[in-house]
Amino acid sequence: MGALPIAIIGAGFAGIGMAIQLKKAGIDSFTIFERAAEIGGTWRDNTYPGAACDVPSHLYALSFEPNAQWSRRYARSNEIQTYLLGLVEKWRLRPHLRLETEVLEARFDENAGTWALSLNADEVFKARLVVSAVGGLVDPATPDIAGLEDFSGQLFHTARWNHDCDLADQRVGIIGTGASAVQVVPSIADRVAKLHVFQRTASWVMPKRDKAYSERTRRNLSRFPFFLWLSRMLKYWLSEMLGIFVFLDSKGLSGAAETVSVAHLKSQVKDPDLRTRLTPDYQFGCKRVLISDDYWAAFERDQVELVTEPIAAIKRDGIETADGDLRELDVLILATGFSLSLATAPFPVVGRDGQTLDDAWRDGALAYRGMTVSGFPNWFVLMGPNTGPGHTSVLVYTEAQIAHVLEAIDRIVDLGLKYVDIRQQAQDRYN
Repeated sequence: MGALPIAIIGAGFAGIGMAIQLKKAGIDSFTIFERAAEIGGTWRDNTYPGAACDVPSHLYALSFEPNAQWSRRYARSNEIQTYLLGLVEKWRLRPHLRLETEVLEARFDENAGTWALSLNADEVFKARLVVSAVGGLVDPATPDIAGLEDFSGQLFHTARWNHDCDLADQRVGIIGTGASAVQVVPSIADRVAKLHVFQRTASWVMPKRDKAYSERTRRNLSRFPFFLWLSRMLKYWLSEMLGIFVFLDSKGLSGAAETVSVAHLKSQVKDPDLRTRLTPDYQFGCKRVLISDDYWAAFERDQVELVTEPIAAIKRDGIETADGDLRELDVLILATGFSLSLATAPFPVVGRDGQTLDDAWRDGALAYRGMTVSGFPNWFVLMGPNTGPGHTSVLVYTEAQIAHVLEAIDRIVDLGLKYVDIRQQAQDRYN
């Protein structure tokens, strides 16, 4: 099966996992294209204080590459990046990597059955099969707030953290109260002079119950792999059971989850007015549920202020809210998430008969099993439309999709096919 030229776009978890499984299948004819200077994706870029995974570490690892040496129940970002770098070295993937190489366009040649990938530096790479593993948590989202470009202090996004900026005794503002903010806020609250957290929408937060794994525990997990596997399975099935609180539109289920979250809030915040402003006004599960042991407690500190008044404008020296108050700032941090662009192509993709992927998705992004789109042969999207989970490890889904790609490669090679394509009728029926 080694003669089929394969392109993998993206060198995060999905791209690295795909490459490893190709190697294990005896396929070496693949190239990984990564626009950044190093692999890692999300875990390369997110190095802000407190950055960590919100999925238990034993579950947030490739099942075919388990890791008994996670230091905590929820691994920190640098530890996950180290894990990925280790996989690259173990499986000798460096020769397959094309770093600082961006794919600008992909165009399918139906007669030849090949994809032409236009790269930076005016290069074209021909591949029989393409695996798009570009990921969603890559490009930071900048809020559309008047005056943002006029701010005269230090300004940066959590995914582009400025480690040269010393926050000690600084007046700091954070815009956003999502997944990164709940980690950043308690991590910097004790070293700043003042911290203003600007909240547009409150989030449901559940206890994280993080803990460090002892040296003895890690040693035993290495010595007895069965117990590591058992830990992973227990965490997987627990997440599946908790998933019903997110999936099902049941007032009874969501009410039970909300009771746990409110009790967690009450245990951390004494001020009734502050608790009210931190309590969401929507049903549990309608937005991403966050986990933290210390986020809400940070607002009990004298130097931390929760601001719920809408932002009117950003001024040269701070943020002005709708009530006319100006909070003077030295540093402004954007915890505003990412431009996911899941309903559009990551770059121009032209399939059969000149159809573009953006045209195919004009009325909404749809794909067979979230992976293949009719009219785009031998093009596989890992974590494509409607595949992201809201309750468990994304890698569980990624691994199933990698297996699907391997089966397609098997079929192409064994039957001597030029390409495989999903019929529109089958795609419509599936969706």
